[in-house]
Formats: sequence, C-alpha cells, structure tokens
Amino acid sequence: MSQLIRNINKKKVTKSNQKEKGQKQENKVLAESQIKEWFNQQNEKTQDELLNHLVKMNPYKFENLMIQLLSVMGYKGDEGQALVTQKSNDHGIDGIINQDPLGLQKVYLQVKRYAPDNSVQMPEITAFSGSIKLKHADRGVFITTSTFTQGAINAAKDLNITLVNGEMLTNLMIQYQVGVEVKEHYMTYKIDGNMF
Repeated sequence: MSQLIRNINKKKVTKSNQKEKGQKQENKVLAESQIKEWFNQQNEKTQDELLNHLVKMNPYKFENLMIQLLSVMGYKGDEGQALVTQKSNDHGIDGIINQDPLGLQKVYLQVKRYAPDNSVQMPEITAFSGSIKLKHADRGVFITTSTFTQGAINAAKDLNITLVNGEMLTNLMIQYQVGVEVKEHYMTYKIDGNMF
C-alpha cells in the first residue's frame, strides 16, 4: 500500500514538474515574442522619424546622403567612386556610381524627396530611363521618400530600373546605419548544446 501511495505521489510530482516546465517554456516564448514586438515597434517609430527628416532635408544634402547609403551598401566596389552630379543641367541624373576604377560599369541614380501622398508616376520613370540611355547605360536606381504607382513599377521592370520606396529606404538606412546610430544593443542568449 505504501508503495502505491509513493507511486501516486511520484506521478503527482512528475505532473507538477512537467506543468512547471511547460509554464516556464510558455513564459520564455511569451517574453521572446514581447521583446520582438517591442523591437519591431521601435524600428517602425525610427523609420517614421527618419522619413520625416528625409522629406524636410535640403535636396542636395539628400542626394549626397543617398550616394553615401549606396556606397556603404557596397555598390561603388573597392576601387570605384560615387558622385553627386552638379546641381543644374544634370538631365535627370542625380548621382553616378562608378563600380570600378575606370568607370566602365556605372549605375545612375535619380532621387526624389516627395511627401508620402505624392507617388512617383510612370512618366518620371520613362524620363529617367531616357536620361540613362543618353549616357549609353542600361541600369539605374530610382529612390523616393514616397511610393511608386503601379504604372511606374511596371515601367521600371521593363526598363531595368531598380525602385526604392520610402519604406525600403528607411529599412536600408537602419540596416546599414546611415543617418541613424545605435541607441542600445540588446542580446538574448541560449545554451550552446555542443559545449556540454
């Protein structure tokens, strides 16, 4: 009889331990999801603030910042150059990225600081494509702080122009830490099973 009572008590303890472990695991998952949610909210807030600053920026400084971003992303290569074109008579080209020392591989850049409700239209994409073709080039990057209409998106696909809208722009700026700085750095850890 005492053996039976011990077995029953053992089962109760085992169930209690399993329940406790399950609760701890549940709390851990909840804590991790809360951290991720908080982190995403902070990034969204930073993106919104960043976009507001970009829209209000001096146009020439904005062009320089976009060249800096593409350089940090590695588009100018090890020996290349990234240049902002002159303020006037740029024929729709705001920047040039020479991806090699001789400037044989070039990417042309057009940037627009537009309010969020002012989307880039198809005619702007085709005009930029015409400017690129005048330079005997075959590719370009069009960056805006707003969005692109569906017509602009379709035209860009056909004309080998990469589009970067405001959301993507702020994501890239945060990812490559251009125009932002790290405020805090949080890390979570787990046990490395290979060490034990």
